[in-house]
Amino acid sequence: MKVLEFHDLKEEDSLWLTFKGAFDPQAAREGELEPFLQALEEYAGEWMPDVVKGKRQRKYSRAAIWKALEEKHDERRTAIGLYRTKWPALDMTLGLWFPPLPPELDILIRVKPLSFFAEAGCCHQLVDMVRACVSRYPVSYAMAHSMADTELTDSPDFGRDKEARRRDGFDKVYEVCWLNVFGPKLVETVGRERMLSTPAHRVEALPNGCVLLVTWPTVADFASDEARIAQARAHVHLRPDLDFPTVLRTLRERSTTLAPVEPRFHPDVAPLLSRVVDGVAIHERPREIAEFNAYQPPEPEEWRPVGAALPPDVEDPERAREHYSYLAELLVALLHTKVPSVFEATPESLTDVDYQFWHEEFPRVFERHNIDAHAVPAIGAYLGEVLVRNLGGQWIPRQKLEEAQVLVGNRVWLPFVRAWRYMRSCQSLLDSSLTQLYRVAERHRG
Repeated sequence: MKVLEFHDLKEEDSLWLTFKGAFDPQAAREGELEPFLQALEEYAGEWMPDVVKGKRQRKYSRAAIWKALEEKHDERRTAIGLYRTKWPALDMTLGLWFPPLPPELDILIRVKPLSFFAEAGCCHQLVDMVRACVSRYPVSYAMAHSMADTELTDSPDFGRDKEARRRDGFDKVYEVCWLNVFGPKLVETVGRERMLSTPAHRVEALPNGCVLLVTWPTVADFASDEARIAQARAHVHLRPDLDFPTVLRTLRERSTTLAPVEPRFHPDVAPLLSRVVDGVAIHERPREIAEFNAYQPPEPEEWRPVGAALPPDVEDPERAREHYSYLAELLVALLHTKVPSVFEATPESLTDVDYQFWHEEFPRVFERHNIDAHAVPAIGAYLGEVLVRNLGGQWIPRQKLEEAQVLVGNRVWLPFVRAWRYMRSCQSLLDSSLTQLYRVAERHRG
């Protein structure tokens, strides 16, 4: 069973749902979890998990849940994963905390894409599931909202240090999400009458003293201006010390931050920049795309006109070429596990190499003398081999690596010089990318 992995999917917003509810650690585990699993199975619908993962994966069933919980149990905690093999993707954790820690049922749910929750009926089912759960497992606070927007709020710290957050928890209404469940203590702090009179899509007092509040019919359009106005009204109602225009302005700024930006990258580095932004957190992605849209990579300087090419100065040119091939194989040995395409020595593999070095922050993390002594020669030789194999290039060997050239069309290229500049810094991985040099060489080939 191959589950849908979040990191393998298109980077887009997802639903984020979390609650920590009280449970009885002395009671039979099956009986204590029955209400939660019943609610999940009744209301999840099309995002219902079909895979349970403890120490190994099993098809979803109650028996699989019990087995996985048993496998992952330790003195203080047990936690298992629940996933899906089909769209929409699900990343769900079911955890139990045991004394001496406060006993808790800890649920974290992510469903991708958030657009799956564009219909009111689907959202209504989600709310009913949460209602059923928190009615059985009292919470101090629970929420469901856009993952990207949640990350912009600094949740759950909300500007506090970790110690203050652990000590105080959700002790006041720091934020109003699309779906909120306020525990009895917080209801008392705000005032039950005030909380129940909140202007919102749905406000409901639960039998255990919690209050459920939903700001808007659907979560997928949380960033629309109408939804933001409703969110701001609810927030300032619960926090009279806040100013409505200020709260609304902050919410609108978040909507602007998250608004999609169409990529318009420089064509020579577009394959690389597309990979880079795909790896950026969704709430930072629009800003990153906008910055890269304005980015103009410097023109490569590592070339000479063919008439200015240096002649070979080695006794055995063929042996020199074999040495370049050997150096290129060192890069393959270094990267083949993380970058399987490196075996192919294609333009696409250059982009994969560029991205891997960028992702690892290779020039910053590794020691400079090792980079210059080992990585630079391997990268330069690999770049030269890609020019030879894919553009019909020819090595012009030289005793000094930095003088070695690859003839392509009416230019000779200096791959080892490019590799040296490439490895100066993380920024130089973009400014002197292997992808760009190949694209320029290809354009001047004929």
